[in-house]
Amino acid sequence: MSLPDRLVIATQEFALASWQARHIAARLQARYPGLRIDLLDVSGGSADVAVHAMTDMPMRLPDGFVLAVVTEREDPRDAFVSNRHATLADLPPAAVVGISDPRCEAQIRAAFPHLRVAPLLGDVHTHLAELDDGQYDAIILAAASLKGLGLAERIRTCLSTDECLPAPGQGALGLVIPADRPELAVLLAPLNHAETADCVAAERAMSLRLDASCETPLGGFAEVLDEYFLRMRGFVARPDGSEMLRAESNGSRAAAVGLGRQVADLMLTEGARALLIPKV
Repeated sequence: MSLPDRLVIATQEFALASWQARHIAARLQARYPGLRIDLLDVSGGSADVAVHAMTDMPMRLPDGFVLAVVTEREDPRDAFVSNRHATLADLPPAAVVGISDPRCEAQIRAAFPHLRVAPLLGDVHTHLAELDDGQYDAIILAAASLKGLGLAERIRTCLSTDECLPAPGQGALGLVIPADRPELAVLLAPLNHAETADCVAAERAMSLRLDASCETPLGGFAEVLDEYFLRMRGFVARPDGSEMLRAESNGSRAAAVGLGRQVADLMLTEGARALLIPKV
């Protein structure tokens, strides 16, 4: 099978998506020096590869497309960003924390009920500008996004996964290709990271089993314990953090999808269905 000498990667205009596409292009060109790569806006025509943050990847891909690669996970944690305070615990009562994710909001509300949570709208640079303008005392953003955009210096601290459990797939990128292009799968295969792929498979299987809308506060995070086993944790909650169900299990990497389903089933057995916001 001959590999292509030209590749078109779909991208979008906003900064984070552009960085993700350029990051993948740079990795491919480092491996294949003669490979010509073009970046194409998704509205401008057909592409060979689409790069997605795994947190944004649909649980069910459209017919005719496959997830070919899951890249090595970058920092999966949530970052605390503030100009005046070092940690969440340092914030005074009624301090305003900007959060864009129901998952993170529920966990922060549960742990710090004395704080006020306000929504974040727009992109990362907009969030930071609003923080600097005094609209928030602090904001919570994905650490991987800040680091990818060269803004790691804005991070005061990162929340541990015990403090704020990440979203399924957080910190990893996925590469989607047409199902009938096996030569693309071969070309991209060196970018796949087996450990991350197993973890993300478990996390997404949990989310798919719960089948909740994106408005449901839901976290899922798997970690490699050793060559053969994973630890998987998950939670669902009410948006205000007043009620939260957690589950955890260890299982074989070879059965990562089954492990994710098991964690979902543990929560469903405890009544998680009542906390899930149904899809419209």
